[in-house]
Amino acid sequence: MITIKNISKSCGKVEALRDVSLNINQNEIFGLIGPDGAGKTTLMRILVSLLLPDKGSASMGGVDVVKQYRQIRKIVGYMPGRFSLYHDLSVEENLNFFASVFGTTVEANYYLVKDIYQQLEPFKTRRAGKLSGGMKQKLALSCALIHKPEVLVLDEPTTGVDAVSRTEFWDMLGKLKQSGITIFVSTPYMDEASRCDRVALIQGGEIMTVDQPARIVEQYGKRIWNVKSAETYRLLNDLKAWESTTSVYPFGQYLHLSVDESTGKEDIIAYMQSQNHEPYVYEGFSIIEDVFMDLMGKQ
Repeated sequence: MITIKNISKSCGKVEALRDVSLNINQNEIFGLIGPDGAGKTTLMRILVSLLLPDKGSASMGGVDVVKQYRQIRKIVGYMPGRFSLYHDLSVEENLNFFASVFGTTVEANYYLVKDIYQQLEPFKTRRAGKLSGGMKQKLALSCALIHKPEVLVLDEPTTGVDAVSRTEFWDMLGKLKQSGITIFVSTPYMDEASRCDRVALIQGGEIMTVDQPARIVEQYGKRIWNVKSAETYRLLNDLKAWESTTSVYPFGQYLHLSVDESTGKEDIIAYMQSQNHEPYVYEGFSIIEDVFMDLMGKQ
């Protein structure tokens, strides 16, 4: 459904995208996972014809995003990272406006937004600018869907909303996928990768790997140790200086540590004690953040 070939884009002296190529299948949820500044928004703006690439090409459903940009805007629903609806219009007025822009009505495609809009209906006369973060998110998604697009492009749609709203939003995407819509979504939250059929990890404008989330983790192949002590920052520096360490990164209250194959739990404990740390060590399991940090270290 979406084909991206060797896309590059520079913003002044900053190379935002470097030779990016991706193929996104019809009727899948494809995640673009990476931190702020990785190039996610730039790629999405190129796909929805808001930016021109310096090099390369992209198409949706066989429609070129540059040469046939008017057609692209008819088949794509776009939800930018920043809430961009009309703050002074009510919920109902925003939805009717976006339907009219695409030459349709809310009634014609109400079945697509019904499950989402029913949660907004008690607030339909409230100005959009007065909605909570989660409600703004639902309204923006409704407006992106109201013209019955073939593809949804969602740029960090869950940033800045609470955990419950994030979960609800991904549940809604699962239902939309069942209706036959292809969904391309970006997020800085690594835990959301598991809700996608496939993901691409991006950093510094380059794609590091593309696969099913579970397969990416399976291919990591390193044992992970969760370690902590009373002085986390000093422990981090001590472990970085240890010759047996292959990688160590902070994850919440723990450090995720990987060591060479000849080093075991007893060796980790002994080293921590030698550095005057009270050791807390247990074997964990690798997650997609571990893979991302490992790939970053290889760039």
